[in-house]
Amino acid sequence: MKALALLPAFALVGMTMACGAGGNGSGGTDAGSSQAPGGTESAPTAQKDAALAAQVPADIKADGKIVVGQDQTYPPNEFVENGKATGFDVDLGTAIGQVLGVQTEFQNSAFDGIIPGISAKKYEMGISSFTINAERMQTVDMISYYRAGTSLAVLKGNPDKLSVDDLCGKNVAVQKGTTQVDDLGKRNTACTKAGKQPINITQFQAQTDVNLALTAKRVQAELADSPVIDYAVKQTNGQLEAAGEPYDTAPYGIVLPKGSGDFAKAVQGAVQKLIDTGIYKKILDKWGLSGSGAITKSEINPSAS
Repeated sequence: MKALALLPAFALVGMTMACGAGGNGSGGTDAGSSQAPGGTESAPTAQKDAALAAQVPADIKADGKIVVGQDQTYPPNEFVENGKATGFDVDLGTAIGQVLGVQTEFQNSAFDGIIPGISAKKYEMGISSFTINAERMQTVDMISYYRAGTSLAVLKGNPDKLSVDDLCGKNVAVQKGTTQVDDLGKRNTACTKAGKQPINITQFQAQTDVNLALTAKRVQAELADSPVIDYAVKQTNGQLEAAGEPYDTAPYGIVLPKGSGDFAKAVQGAVQKLIDTGIYKKILDKWGLSGSGAITKSEINPSAS
């Protein structure tokens, strides 16, 4: 058990979710029941807002739940602990459901299958650390709720002396479908134009596998969202470290079907109410995310910058 204890959020989640990565696994939680990893702290409970609840679509009201697509391999934002979905996004999604008077049912999915799943009406919402960008907003609506940048993680001591601007010829891991894939693609183009060796990019379906590739020294570095890298550094007991500062900070967005109208207004209003009542901050505090990523105003389809 000692070996597993070194990597609770990586090894355990990776093994737990390996068979569910295609999107059929269920990580449902009851409202307000999620707990901090390794602890007993419950998420704060939000009160129903009748005016916002009235804007929820009739079909969702009828079955009393919002089906949420989520890649549960991305701690601390969304992962599995003791067989249940947990994390910042799970607590936030649960609280949104409480404000709107419905349950939230979290279903595990491959990250790059969530938006297509929403378009196909498999999911009614996506809360899975989606960076808001213009390309995504062409096909879905996005409600801002946090800001995160990209960080580079390396082995402790940075033995290869890497920086984000010096990755040519290096082995770098990244999760499929993320903004970091596009980032590495642009950096690769710059490498080849400069006559340097291209970056050897390895893409994994699950972020937990990205983390494991680095701790196992199969790659020299990884790129991921800044809160995910920060959490990885803490959970590996000194095996990893962040190299440099986060960059390209942008808002996260809750994903809804394109043209959601009143539903988008209801979700945005619920996020704003959580901010205004202090529940949002309590959820951030629980997950150690109360730094510069917290927002004071939630918006529908905001600027991606």
